[in-house]
Amino acid sequence: MFKAIVDYKKDPKVAVSEEKSYVMSKNGQRRTRKTTKGWKLMVLWNDGTQSWIDLSVLKESNPVDVAEFAKAHHIDEEPAFRWWVPYTLRKRDMIISAVKARVRKTTHKYGIEIPTSVEHAKRLDAQNGNNLWMKALSKEMSNIGVAVEVLAYGVLAPPGYSKVTGHLVWDVKMDFTRKARWVLDGHKTPDPLYSQYAGVVSRESVRIAFTYAALNNLDVFAADIRNAYLQAPSSRKDYIICGPEFGLENVGKVALIHRALYGGKTAGRDFRNHLRACMHHLDFLSCPADPDVWMRPAMKDDGSEYWEYVLLYTDDALCVSMNPERVLRKELGKYFELKEESIGPPKIYLGSNVRKVELDTGVQCWAFGSSQYVQAAVKNVESYLNDRCKAGDERFKLKPKAMTPMQTSYRPELDVSPELEPSDASYYQSLIGVLRWIVELGRVDICLECSLMSSQLAMPRVGHLHQVLSIFSYLKSHHNAELVLDPTFPVIDAAGFERKDWSTSEFGHIENLKEELPPNQPEPKGIGFVTTAKVDADHASDTTTRRSRTGFFVWVNGALVYWMAKKQTAVESSSFGSEFCAMKLCCEYLRGLRYKLRMMGIPVLGPSFIYGDNKSVLANTSIPDSQLKKKSQSIAYHFIREGAAKDEWRTSYVNTHENDADLLTKQLPYGQKRRKFVNRLIHHVYEHN
Repeated sequence: MFKAIVDYKKDPKVAVSEEKSYVMSKNGQRRTRKTTKGWKLMVLWNDGTQSWIDLSVLKESNPVDVAEFAKAHHIDEEPAFRWWVPYTLRKRDMIISAVKARVRKTTHKYGIEIPTSVEHAKRLDAQNGNNLWMKALSKEMSNIGVAVEVLAYGVLAPPGYSKVTGHLVWDVKMDFTRKARWVLDGHKTPDPLYSQYAGVVSRESVRIAFTYAALNNLDVFAADIRNAYLQAPSSRKDYIICGPEFGLENVGKVALIHRALYGGKTAGRDFRNHLRACMHHLDFLSCPADPDVWMRPAMKDDGSEYWEYVLLYTDDALCVSMNPERVLRKELGKYFELKEESIGPPKIYLGSNVRKVELDTGVQCWAFGSSQYVQAAVKNVESYLNDRCKAGDERFKLKPKAMTPMQTSYRPELDVSPELEPSDASYYQSLIGVLRWIVELGRVDICLECSLMSSQLAMPRVGHLHQVLSIFSYLKSHHNAELVLDPTFPVIDAAGFERKDWSTSEFGHIENLKEELPPNQPEPKGIGFVTTAKVDADHASDTTTRRSRTGFFVWVNGALVYWMAKKQTAVESSSFGSEFCAMKLCCEYLRGLRYKLRMMGIPVLGPSFIYGDNKSVLANTSIPDSQLKKKSQSIAYHFIREGAAKDEWRTSYVNTHENDADLLTKQLPYGQKRRKFVNRLIHHVYEHN
């Protein structure tokens, strides 16, 4: 891969001289000659090697890098550079300026206008007829008092302390609560020499934990840590000069910072390390596959063993146990102040409505509903568009009813409508952020459409915004949806997933050919999972680049825990190639999932069962004596076959009309096929249609 340009050379015999750098056009005008002959540039590659490349080649592949190199080495006035370098650098500056303008003019989040100052917040409260923003400010300045020590007038900071500054940040949380934060100006402080990383539990781990709880008859409780960062000691020695937000009596005083404050470069890490130390003290172990999943062995009243979990998402704690309330109140609550009103069975978790449901089979399990979040998001979009209509801009409206997220014939890459203004582009980007989170909450029926429109974030157009609003029109008409995490074991057709004899294949010489297990995996406890997947690809779906699209769903037992719709990174010459790449990507994910389950102490029952609708790919991956005809797919071919030989996964055919993964690769029109897929994956969406 390209790393840098390190040198150049010119062949005087071939390169155009200054005297011949101009030509006369037919109408007698003097024009610059367009030539790159006689010039070579030395390229440094990522592997440390160097090679000479013709200017004509690099100009097309890396125009900005070449232009910047020419400018820096004062060769931009040479005939080979003069005719194109100034234009390229101007174009670069225009693009950067446009992007910066959009960032500066961000005015909304989740469709709600964000204030820029205390005075602006007061005006917004007056317009909305409430005090949500000022109430958030008052609450924040009250809470921050424990983090700072205000010194008397004239008293200086002790030796070793560094002066920092801060400001107020206004935000909207995922449940649309207004939030004010006094944050440090971390961007003005030097980078620490150590890592600043602070992670959160993955949504996949959350779904696995809820399914494990239902399968093993365990309870689930949630709790929020109050003023999370302010409960952790700061690893830095900083002080500030108090501003008016600290009260008129403190203006100008020195205040020492003793706790982790938002905005500080080490604040997230300080809190996470503080919380991790507490979890270790409580004898919990961090799961190597997801460090924010904490586990320890436990025993039920009947003597059966299981794993007790605490999942941490910054200041949100979720406990899976026979007695989760005791773990949160008596153990974690002993060291951190928890919000009393938040302790109990989860009702809202990361924006989802959570409830326990009973299926028609009598099985009790957990369900994640996105209706409340979706309705609130749609309401904010409608409010924003109504305000624009009142201001005279009636270009954008929500449709009264939409049966599909987008026009099935629409291709965003072919849209040539005018580019959005910076403020509209910023709003477009905020809407994509809302849609991405709605997909995370379980709305897999808009996953493909969200992926398609996300690819236009760099330069959104008017037509793109119309289609995004069409997705919101669809959500308005079909807001009621629940992702049900069914722990029921799937029905597997043994004949379709027959175990083959691989002794005569290229893997026959390997002794004890079986799946490699993690050497440090904990002892499996409780009832385990069977993993299944459905995979599909849409060949050359991007009409400009002709790249294909991968889509697959993954279940543990009957619970859908992961889904993905993504454009492939390379162009494939056939549907066989695109389907093979999709299968490989799905198998890579399944290998990681099986590792995660084992490192969480959950038994993995048998191989993973993968359904696909391309018979050629299935034959090449499941028949031991099959030979690969297309050598370009050799890596995917051997990777998938090796896993099949180890019985890590097995593949089988499913008719395309029964392959749910079609929903992630093709824009299906409203009809029986779309309704069938959506209703199988999530509940209630089309139940009245």
